Amino acid sequence: MPDRFDKAYYDRYYRDPGTRATTPAAVKRQAAFISAYLRHLEVPVQQVLDVGCGTGSLLRALGRSFPRARIRGVEYSDYLCRTYGWEQGSVVDLDKSRTADLVVCNDVLGYLDDRDCAKALDNLAAVSSGALYLGVLTREDLGLCDPKRTDGSQIARPLRWYRRRLEGNFLAVGGGLYLRKPVSVTVWHLERA
Repeated sequence: MPDRFDKAYYDRYYRDPGTRATTPAAVKRQAAFISAYLRHLEVPVQQVLDVGCGTGSLLRALGRSFPRARIRGVEYSDYLCRTYGWEQGSVVDLDKSRTADLVVCNDVLGYLDDRDCAKALDNLAAVSSGALYLGVLTREDLGLCDPKRTDGSQIARPLRWYRRRLEGNFLAVGGGLYLRKPVSVTVWHLERA
């Protein structure tokens, strides 16, 4: 059976301007938002871990935003590991001994069944020492996304499924950002999601 996350997959969802899920400009804005908000909250970032880093656009942009931080990309796809030199791995069997101040997991969890997804969320909590940026398609998002630019094989769970599993370890602060509990910085209640 061919690797599902092969060159053709990344050509379609990352490289082809007619079908890619996001644009390079949107990724730069995403990194700018994440870094600006963490600076605003005074969350120090010395290590960035992107689990499921794909082609590495967001990871590299965050590296430019945090030039003194060590960045690390973990990727499941054999193709991407060979092409970009990422560390081979999965959010399901993540090495929990290596933590990071900022952990990114964007568009990964929708490819996991419920059991593996719950384990992945536990692993993300274990490696997040400061903040988590989490992007995942929920059932409520299905009417918002462009089906031509969205992989329809993802599992779109209800938003409350994720929120229930995140709230024990994280404080949602909006925009896909979560702070690891116990939170050591002041977050006003209206800033919380």
